[in-house]
Order: sequence, then C-alpha cells, then structure tokens
Amino acid sequence: MTVLKESESDPTDALSSVPVVGSRRTAPVVGKLKFCYGPMDCGKSTLALQIDHNHSRQGRRGLVLVRHDRSGAPQISSRIGITRQATEVGAATDIRQLVREQWSKGLHVDYIVVDEAQFLSPEQVDQLAELADEVQIDVYCFGIATDFLSRLFPGARRLFEVADELQPVQVEVLCWCGLAGRFNARVSDGVVLRAGDTVVVADTEAPAVEYSPTDAEITTVRYQVLCRRHFRLGDLGPSTAQHGQLQLT
Repeated sequence: MTVLKESESDPTDALSSVPVVGSRRTAPVVGKLKFCYGPMDCGKSTLALQIDHNHSRQGRRGLVLVRHDRSGAPQISSRIGITRQATEVGAATDIRQLVREQWSKGLHVDYIVVDEAQFLSPEQVDQLAELADEVQIDVYCFGIATDFLSRLFPGARRLFEVADELQPVQVEVLCWCGLAGRFNARVSDGVVLRAGDTVVVADTEAPAVEYSPTDAEITTVRYQVLCRRHFRLGDLGPSTAQHGQLQLT
C-alpha cells in the first residue's frame, strides 16, 4: 500500500463528490433563479400554479406575481380553467420592496413565482437575482421567450443571461402542419402581422379587440403558434369552424 506524505495530495480528491470537511462553510447559501419558457399553449401558467401548490403544501410561503395576465386581472390564469390571485407587477415596481412589505408584516418569503415573466424589465429580473443571492429566496419565472417578430423579449433575454436554470416546458405545442410550434404569430383578419407594439395582450382562442388611438379603427387580434417555416411564410393553414378545435362529424 502506498502511503502519501503530508505534502502530497491524492489526485482522486478532485473527482470526489464529497467536499472536504469544513469547505462547505466557505460556500454561501443562495436561492436559485429558474426560467421555464415556451410558446403559447404549452402549459406555463399551469406549471406555475403547480409549483406554487407543491411548495405551499410543504409549509413554504410564497409570493405569486404576474405581469399582464391574459385575463387582464391580477391573477395567474391557465387555459384549463385554474386561476390564482396574484400581485400585479407594474413597470415601476421594485420587487425587492414587495418582499420588504411582507417582512414588515412579520411574514417570511421562501419562494417567488412569476408568470408572464417576459414582460418584466431587465432591472426587475436583476432584482429577482439579487433576492435569490442575498436573501436565499427561490425564484421560479414562467414566460414566452420571443415576441411576435421572433425576437427575444427584454425580460426573457435578461433571464437567459442570469438565470441559474433554463428549462423549456416539455408539453409539445404543434403547428397546424404537425411540426413543433415555436413561434407566436400575431394575427389580424387572417394575416400574420409583421409590425406593431411589442406588447398586445391577447390569446390563442378568443380574439382581443384592439383600438387604434390615431384613427379610431377597431381590429381583432389573436395569436397562433406556428413552426418556423409557416411563420416565415405567414401561412396560417386551412381554416376550421373553430380555431384550435377539430370539427367532429
């Protein structure tokens, strides 16, 4: 048997998964910042509600936030009919202050769930990262990565840059052709729009009414998930009696 001198180190130590005794004290305890993303209809809001439910069942106390929910109300609403009251995050909201307000009431915050996180500002994403690092809060963000022009939302871009974990939502959404849908096309009067405001809150089923302040025109806007090819071509596929539904005969 080979005996190592005190000045020598075992080269297999570098491969060990067990930290050296005392080394854990040098590693700070931090929370995690996770971003779950995917196109519309893939179940992000449902997953956000499930995460909140699972954590609260274990006695953890969370803060549930939302920015521009499709319902227009301060809540997280999933397309399968589940809803949960939430705190609306405004453009000027300091999320750290929301946590401080909970502390002032004597309430601890173990985790934060944010739905529609793509609409956060980069500064608000940095605030979430600070809460994870400095006060050990676990942060779970859910949202769409790209806008109707296939460009990253500013909030989503910052999450890609600083999040500890990036997780595409695994529920597959299909284009009308059967290929995986990745692009959220904004549709008006059967045409894929290629210009307009980045944020127009609508849904994939019930069209939203959009008012133009300049000429008082009224248009209906909806979203449709397409594969890359049909997004490029602006091809919405064959029309059906009810969008998103197969007609039973």
